[in-house]
Amino acid sequence: MHPTQVAAFDEGAVAHFRRQGYVAIPGLFDDGETTALRAAFETLVARGTFTNVATDGDGETHVDSKQNLQICPLSYHHPAFAALPFHPKVRAAVTALLQGTAYKFLDQIFFKPGRYGAGTNWHQDNYYFGIDDPMNGTAMWVALHDATVGNGCLKVIPRAFDRILAHDRDPESDHHSRCWPDEDRAVPLELEAGGVVFFCFNTPHATGPNRTDRNRAGLAYHFLRTGLGKPEWLEKVQQGHPLYGPEGKHHGPIISGPDYSRGVREYGEDMEAVLTRELAVRSLALP
Repeated sequence: MHPTQVAAFDEGAVAHFRRQGYVAIPGLFDDGETTALRAAFETLVARGTFTNVATDGDGETHVDSKQNLQICPLSYHHPAFAALPFHPKVRAAVTALLQGTAYKFLDQIFFKPGRYGAGTNWHQDNYYFGIDDPMNGTAMWVALHDATVGNGCLKVIPRAFDRILAHDRDPESDHHSRCWPDEDRAVPLELEAGGVVFFCFNTPHATGPNRTDRNRAGLAYHFLRTGLGKPEWLEKVQQGHPLYGPEGKHHGPIISGPDYSRGVREYGEDMEAVLTRELAVRSLALP
């Protein structure tokens, strides 16, 4: 086990998150759950849902020889991904890390095909989100396949969340921005499939290219303490409107606290039941 990882989510995990700006949790999702999520991913691959956001160094031109495939937002493309934030382990972890009630703000998935999968350059989520206290927000990055240095695993800069660094437009992407932290301090987070990394909104992070023959994908969810966020976000969340995506597609469900409704308020159905159904059915779809 990597020395910066902890075996289970507990007070030690919270302390590590608040001290280092991140915490890695190997095996948060078991083999059956991970297989189910991977089956949902394969469904989206077969549908051709992904968009290549990597460019040929000019921020505009896409090439087949370099692909960083993304879906954002993700939830309305598949019920398994819409329901995952309602998993008891996710809800408990996010509530503990944010030390208060929380809602899901954003979700996405990145797919790096074998041999020509491109990485995502260094950036901080709070450059986009702009909340006052970065500890009031956390990302949750889920390894759908074993994540290694060779296939471009997530890497972070520990104890670097005191400020937002200068960012510029990333010429390797059609819409991302990037920063330049001290890479000598970078920690690669190798995880087996089903492992998770939580990191606060100011923690610089990146992924490398996939130089192996096998595909690699990672889920990314973003959570905020309830009531926090830019005014335009909060208005849309309160109205049940999406923050990114089609009108009428809900994208800000509350996952803890007194207003938690198991997703019924936002989606019109019990999302805990949807999660149970999706994990049970999809786990049979792949060997």
